[in-house]
Amino acid sequence: MSHEHRGHGPHKVGHVKEVTSLANPIIKDIKALSDKKTREQSGTFMAEGLKLVIDAIELGWTIRTLVYAKAAKGKPLVEQMAAKTVASGGLVLEVSEKVLSSITRRDNPQMVVGIFENRWKSLREIHPKPGETWIALDRVRDPGNLGTIIRTADAAGASGVILVGETTDPFSLETVRATMGSVFAVPVARATAEEFIGWKKHAGVSVVATHLAGSVDYRTIDYKKKPVVILMGNEQSGLPEHLAKEADALARIPQQGRADSLNLAVASAVMLFEARRHLLSLDEAK
Repeated sequence: MSHEHRGHGPHKVGHVKEVTSLANPIIKDIKALSDKKTREQSGTFMAEGLKLVIDAIELGWTIRTLVYAKAAKGKPLVEQMAAKTVASGGLVLEVSEKVLSSITRRDNPQMVVGIFENRWKSLREIHPKPGETWIALDRVRDPGNLGTIIRTADAAGASGVILVGETTDPFSLETVRATMGSVFAVPVARATAEEFIGWKKHAGVSVVATHLAGSVDYRTIDYKKKPVVILMGNEQSGLPEHLAKEADALARIPQQGRADSLNLAVASAVMLFEARRHLLSLDEAK
């Protein structure tokens, strides 16, 4: 399904289309991107906010449609993004705030929304080099967790995220929001558990998994010998045995207090920053 042309004929390059009706077919198609199946069929997704749109365009992502509120018209950065959208063959829509709220499902939406072509990294293309860290997530379910982990991977300097099994969609609006733009900077791959296990055997990596049965303090592991893949389990059930047995180390994060577990995103952050501690310094921080 293409929300650029359906029922309208081709749009002239340079044309900004004004839309005020919620019944407009283009708006209906954009709203349909809240559904995972539609995102997969169209190969597109929505990113809300001028910062995210700027980040995506600067990093070379293909924008199909730029939507902005009437109140944002004339703002220099919005005009620049509109010009870049048109130059790349995309469509620019100027809409009412009512339409923008409907698209984003928020009462106080950001002034700008971009519709981008999604981008997956192929697992077969991943050949980790010395000093690289990847994080693999088994059946991650929560969009907020996934978005936060992608953002954290970006902050820690990780090379990318591998989604294992049936996971939440990294291109859902909720996940994209939670990444704060990092979804455009961090490669994301997906694989079945079997594909991941097969890849691991030839990738020359050290897989460090967190597991309740882990006997190794995560701080005592050597993260320098090989490229590292941090393997994290599902929020509810943790890591299944067939994946746990593939790990080179089963690690645990020591805890005190009454809480018996950490949130997945928090545990992932602890592991990522420990795995990359020898590579991080304040001198290089931007």
